[in-house]
Amino acid sequence: MEPLLLFPDPAPPELAQALDLGGYPWKPVTDDRAAERQEPPDGWAGAVVCADVDPETAFAVCRTIRKRDVPLEPLLLLISGTQLGELELRDDLFDDFLLTPFHPRELEARLKHLFWRTGRGTRPELIEYRDLVLNLETYQAAISGRPLDLTYMEYELLKFLAAHPGKVFTRETLLSRVWGYDYYGGARTVDVHVRRLRAKLGEEHANLIQTVRSVGYSFGQSRWSS
Repeated sequence: MEPLLLFPDPAPPELAQALDLGGYPWKPVTDDRAAERQEPPDGWAGAVVCADVDPETAFAVCRTIRKRDVPLEPLLLLISGTQLGELELRDDLFDDFLLTPFHPRELEARLKHLFWRTGRGTRPELIEYRDLVLNLETYQAAISGRPLDLTYMEYELLKFLAAHPGKVFTRETLLSRVWGYDYYGGARTVDVHVRRLRAKLGEEHANLIQTVRSVGYSFGQSRWSS
């Protein structure tokens, strides 16, 4: 997937973080001239333009990339609530808009919809369960839009469990499937990693990983649960 054009440069930290967690490559530009000058050989995959701080330059970027022979799409515009009245005469400059401050999950949902609607780009490979998102391409994880700082094995264990919601695994099975058949650690290794994962998920989400007495662990509920 080619990078998304992102305005402004430097990118707002919360926007950059949300795009990274969603697995969308991006490249910031400073103005409309930079948008043309820095365009990748295969073109931009789309654009996310923030118009809440410097609307004049932001709309100049939108006009430049939408008024050419092959208009760039999809284009998601981020604005403040006070700018809603300015959109009526500019609806040709964007495909959808999002109010700031935004929730990362809403940004991701709108981008997914735009890419689906326009048939452009590829959706990052994700595992999603309620508020949990695991990006299998970037090895990043987030819960309710909050990034999780996981070690490699914590991520691998969470990925394995989240990929099989509702299924119960013994500690021995988790050791062999996550750590590998040649791993010589004991079952306590699993317990330690589960305890750390629960702590990092936070009190509200710790019960995503459930202890099944005398057996092992399960994650969430089965897709077939009522």
